[in-house]
Amino acid sequence: MLKPRSDLKPNTFENEIYPLITPNGFREYDARWLFGKELNLLGVQALGLGLGTYFLRHGAPRVVTGHDYRAYSLSIKQALTLGLINAGMDVVDVGVCTTPVAYYGQFALDCPAVAMVTASHNENGWTGVKMGSQKPLTFGPDEINELKDIVLNAKSEAKAGGKYTFVENFAEQYLEAVTKGHKLSRPIKVVVATGNGTAGAFAPEALRRIGAEVIEADTALDYNFPNYNPNPEDLHMLHVMADAVKKHGAELCIGLDGDGDRCGVVDDRGEEIFADKTGVLLARDMSTKHPGATFVVDVKSTAIYTIDPVLKANGVKTDYWKTGHSYIKRRTAELHALAGFEKSGHYFFNPPYGRGYDDGIVAAIAVLEMIDHAGGKKLSEIEATLPKTWSSPTMSPFCADEAKYDVVAAITKEYEDLKAKGGKILGHAIASIVTVNGVRVTLDDGTWCLVRASSNKPSLVVVVESPTSDEAKHAIFKDLDARLSKHKEVGEYDQKI
Repeated sequence: MLKPRSDLKPNTFENEIYPLITPNGFREYDARWLFGKELNLLGVQALGLGLGTYFLRHGAPRVVTGHDYRAYSLSIKQALTLGLINAGMDVVDVGVCTTPVAYYGQFALDCPAVAMVTASHNENGWTGVKMGSQKPLTFGPDEINELKDIVLNAKSEAKAGGKYTFVENFAEQYLEAVTKGHKLSRPIKVVVATGNGTAGAFAPEALRRIGAEVIEADTALDYNFPNYNPNPEDLHMLHVMADAVKKHGAELCIGLDGDGDRCGVVDDRGEEIFADKTGVLLARDMSTKHPGATFVVDVKSTAIYTIDPVLKANGVKTDYWKTGHSYIKRRTAELHALAGFEKSGHYFFNPPYGRGYDDGIVAAIAVLEMIDHAGGKKLSEIEATLPKTWSSPTMSPFCADEAKYDVVAAITKEYEDLKAKGGKILGHAIASIVTVNGVRVTLDDGTWCLVRASSNKPSLVVVVESPTSDEAKHAIFKDLDARLSKHKEVGEYDQKI
């Protein structure tokens, strides 16, 4: 395999000869590129060869592969598979599937490694791979950097003995496993929205099997995503989910992202419950049965975990950690936590609830069972018992990959200098600054803001919350936005509050 290049252009002779792989596609814990512009099929093959080399070096000779439902994903998986076989890997293909189905394949098919072709919730045009060599964990920065060095510096090793197996009807095996032992006491009426993404082939059937009354919304697979991008953190999808609940008189709507590893919730009133607050409700339900449990949450998540009286009464311990499915998954495993929750909608359940990886369907089942345990209360009534806070969605202003970390470093220093001088924000002193992942600044009234660099897109991530008022929430956002606006590298937001 020729050494990959990053300067190739589409529709050129060289693009048919050389592998195209731009270095920026190797991100913190997975890999994502704009297909055609930053990665060609020869580049995918080179990636597969490098990935197979990595797996074999680390004692993982057998890998499960799958692909999400996009027009180009099958071709990409085939090119990746060719590279893996060339490296000497035993490739086990489970076909088109959600990412959690591939993760489940590691357990069910005796595959220590996984290579799932998916762009997750990214828009069409993107592709990538979610990878792991030690179930249920996925790659972190160390593994990604080693893989990047192997691929870009042509250190891959071709070996004989590679082989390929396709597993027929693996979807049924997954559905049987994920629903076994779960049965609702009544037929909870739930809308399931998947944005025409891959989860539409799995989620409605899974929830029907546990006894839910399922109404499908945008579940027909269509890789053009004709209605909206399947991302349950996006306000467009949330508004569609809200309308569906009201139209059908449902008790809630469950929304899943493009590759089915994230779950969003809209309640019976059509109000979105951000995933961090859904996590608090799940932690309440789970810790009632498992007092003293530990939960891991990401730094974008609500402060309710630390002040909720029910969690305090149940002896819950909360660990705030780095945002990112790989980080939270790993931390949840290291601490032997009962579960981990991310504001983006990734939920990680350890036994007896799950196998440690993120699965939007497992999360949806947990939400329905939580409602079932509430003795007839509506989801909105359950949520109303939480301490009141005013939270923003996750907002993402554009910032180029080569600039985003410097911008966050500058903003961090600005806040740290202000705190050191005893300065105030909105008339309040800075109570704490957490820098485990970006910078999270909390004022003495509990209002807080976060800015960090996105791990998988050229953007920043901004979240704000206040326990005092909606006005305070908007004010802290306005203050943070003014600080970001001083940096010309920061562009338009995907959405604002």
